[in-house]
Amino acid sequence: MNATALLIGLGPLLGWGLYPTIASKIGGRPVNQILGSTIGTLIFALIFAMINGMALPSGMDLVFSILSGVGWATAQIITFQSFTLIGSSRAMPITTAFQLLGASLWGVFALGNWPGTTAKVLGGLALVLIILGAWMTVWTEKKTKENSSLLKKAVLLLAVGEIGYWAYSAAPQATSIDGMHAFLPQAIGMVLVAVIYTAVLSMKGHEKSAFTEIVSYKQIFSGFFFAFAALTYLISAQPNMNGLATGFILSQTSVVLATLTGIWFLGQKKTKKEMTVTIIGLVLILVAATMTVLI
Repeated sequence: MNATALLIGLGPLLGWGLYPTIASKIGGRPVNQILGSTIGTLIFALIFAMINGMALPSGMDLVFSILSGVGWATAQIITFQSFTLIGSSRAMPITTAFQLLGASLWGVFALGNWPGTTAKVLGGLALVLIILGAWMTVWTEKKTKENSSLLKKAVLLLAVGEIGYWAYSAAPQATSIDGMHAFLPQAIGMVLVAVIYTAVLSMKGHEKSAFTEIVSYKQIFSGFFFAFAALTYLISAQPNMNGLATGFILSQTSVVLATLTGIWFLGQKKTKKEMTVTIIGLVLILVAATMTVLI
């Protein structure tokens, strides 16, 4: 692995690692966050496509790429909702765990990964480590009925959101184009969901329309971080760079930064013992992620 490939491979560490913390720090409701961040992603994707002279794909390639973006935006709305319940520092390890579980199980049952008994045993062990690691990141010394209820609700939301993240990853596999050409239509799909979601909430009239709130457009800045991560991951996963397996492992390091910055910068406090258990849990998740792609 050369230095350039490694630096590109660590792009998701910064982008996806800082994205949830920046979005939470800017503030607003989940609708503000999804509207602004998807607009930011679309701006980034449009500039990238124009610089590289990339046209929109056509036919089913376009449809599946847009559906990929629809899946991500739907899942991200749910993830933002979970932030309001338990904070990003607890939600991010859980959603990362669900994504690893979903990707692994999809690979086994749909793509025929982990052939042989040894591979399945090691894969099963990795899945157990993912679940254990996620549980450790949300462990608390002082449990209350209210906190337990919020955690259960957040876990259920994030489990449902995994369907959208799965679509984000799986839909492009049905196309004949590479990830970089799918990037712009994915961004279009993301914005479509955000605009429809915002419009529906605006018509209900219970709260001020996110279209008219300045915080929505401040969230464009957070979208640049997501877009940077998505693009560097697509480049990193190319065979002439880090390849899919190594690129995926490097991208999962983002959960560490997302969790720690949520604790440090958003006031999502933990006791010394909770912090120790959280760090061990994060290490287990990263070890398990490495196992799942190297089997």
